[in-house]
Amino acid sequence: MNADQVPAPSFGARLAAEFAAGRHLCVGIDPHPGLLAEWGLPDSAEGAERMGRDVVAASAGVAAALKPQISFYERFGSAGFAALERVLADARAAGVLVVGDVKRGDIGSTFAAYADAWLASGSPLEVDAMTVAPYMGFETLSGAFPYVREHGKGLFVLAATSNPEARAVQTAVRGDGQTLAASMVAAANEWNAREHAADPVGSVGVVLGATLALDEFGIDTAARVSPALPVLAPGFGHQGARIEDAAEIFGGIGHAVLANESRSILGGGSELLAGRIRERATLIAEALRA
Repeated sequence: MNADQVPAPSFGARLAAEFAAGRHLCVGIDPHPGLLAEWGLPDSAEGAERMGRDVVAASAGVAAALKPQISFYERFGSAGFAALERVLADARAAGVLVVGDVKRGDIGSTFAAYADAWLASGSPLEVDAMTVAPYMGFETLSGAFPYVREHGKGLFVLAATSNPEARAVQTAVRGDGQTLAASMVAAANEWNAREHAADPVGSVGVVLGATLALDEFGIDTAARVSPALPVLAPGFGHQGARIEDAAEIFGGIGHAVLANESRSILGGGSELLAGRIRERATLIAEALRA
């Protein structure tokens, strides 16, 4: 960064602005075949693009963020990535935060290349934050840290996920007595406290499933931390968690929750999409304000 350049606002600061405005909904963009059929769209890159761009238009100014599931574009090869690039360009133009659900994880220069693809300014795939898989060690994510530290980007680290196959791994107890899931929460908190102590919300968050009893994963939701820990919370709606229960589910960390909903919003086609987004955005705002 040149001396005369103004540093980008941190991802945490931008999240904090969304939360202050009462926006906590994260709308998933999941153009899988069944949903495309409900929308009357072809199961193609063109159909996935149309759905994505319609979701962006309906979410602007209402949702805090969007979360495109990259696999549903990737399955169409280069045409799918081109479609995704146009969806992301719409989101940037609309000023909506985008969490790329890419779940990347690797070591050394390989992970750094993933970070370059998804977090570098000017990349056609540029998003504001990306989901990352830390199970080769939290420090393997270091290739993305310069983007978080200096360029206003964010990470959401998989910590306690709602798929049943993950429980045995994520509840495994380390030598220091922490579960693996809790250690990821602790590492994110430590990074935020060290690198963005002045921000109200950190830029490294965690993914915690809303359908889980988080205490069973060794995660304490009672104590608030500073900066606040951003939580990307899938599981609301179609997966069974009630968005009205968000404050009870997440306790003391609930004020920094991004409540993700995908199928419960996307189901039913495009005609009433904007109304469904407004309804769910209002419900989560009321739940966390209570």
